[in-house]
Amino acid sequence: MRSLLQVIALQEFSNQSDMVKLGLHTYIRSLKCDAMLDDRAKLLLKTLVDRYIADGQPVGSRTLSQTAGLELSPATIRNVMADLENLGLIASPHTSAGRIPTARGYRLFVDTMLTADPAHLSVSMPTLALPPEQPQKVIANAANMLSSLSQFVGVVMSPRRGSVFRHIEFLRLSEKRVLVIIVSPEGDVQNRVLFTETDFDQSQLVEAANYLNAHYSGLALEQVSVRLKDEVESLRSEIAALMQAAIAASTEAMHEHEQDVVIAGERNLLSVSDFSTDMSQLRRAFDLFEQKTTLMRLLDESSQAAGVHIYIGGESQVVPVEELSVVSAPYSVDGTVVGTLGVIGPVRMPYQRMVEIVDITSRLVSNALSQR
Repeated sequence: MRSLLQVIALQEFSNQSDMVKLGLHTYIRSLKCDAMLDDRAKLLLKTLVDRYIADGQPVGSRTLSQTAGLELSPATIRNVMADLENLGLIASPHTSAGRIPTARGYRLFVDTMLTADPAHLSVSMPTLALPPEQPQKVIANAANMLSSLSQFVGVVMSPRRGSVFRHIEFLRLSEKRVLVIIVSPEGDVQNRVLFTETDFDQSQLVEAANYLNAHYSGLALEQVSVRLKDEVESLRSEIAALMQAAIAASTEAMHEHEQDVVIAGERNLLSVSDFSTDMSQLRRAFDLFEQKTTLMRLLDESSQAAGVHIYIGGESQVVPVEELSVVSAPYSVDGTVVGTLGVIGPVRMPYQRMVEIVDITSRLVSNALSQR
């Protein structure tokens, strides 16, 4: 039986080369551990994780024997649990004889044991409508929908605008200081101050700006940067260096002002029992939502590959809260990825439902924005 992430991947892509773009590196890592477990151990681990997600209580051998559907003695189950513990997949809290899944156990669970009915996904989509209104309205609706359906926190990165420029100017401020003024096709104006190695006079700056406007106006800044590298031999080295620095600074300026994250449902975490005994985790979570910069990095990282991504605890090396997990997926406009959305909640979350919610919402947002 295919895992849930595989089902979503196969729905999104039609050939093997596209599957590689999924970025399922975490899935591949889990296969090594999965290969070390027999079917009995896999079933017991899945049962333990399912039960712990549902109840929030450590799971003992007696409970497993009653719910796993295997005719095994408690002693045999204890031996299997000991093996799972030695592999770092489960752990024993000091206050209980039962076991709980570790981050590694959750990782194996979400990569290889989640299952889904593709028909269920397609049937659910028409009942969740996002009207094709203004982009920010779609984004706000999506964040609220993610929060409402998950009962956790919904986050949506606002769509990236293409970093295309219509006009650029250079203005000499003082010795080796140049102001770059860049105008987008929408008329947005961004400024950046460059510190140059050469002291350019205003006539040189006008020459450089005229060259960029004549040859590259209407192109994405990233394209301009690539083409300038190819044409550097035909330009004076100091002018070429100025142009490259200006394009890099302009790209940074445009991206810096266009991105934002819409967050909905932060207060849902107040009712999560997992945080009731550790307010420091909750405070760090709210710091994450307030500052947004760290969250932006995580969402931007998620947009680099297609498909649903699951970050468990601190394994992303971006989210500084061990007790938070993030389920995210990119969304697109006319086939081009422009942003990311997701759900943030406790590590002990119903991952199958979260993956379905995030996958469906990313499709709905993509459809709504592409219909404008």
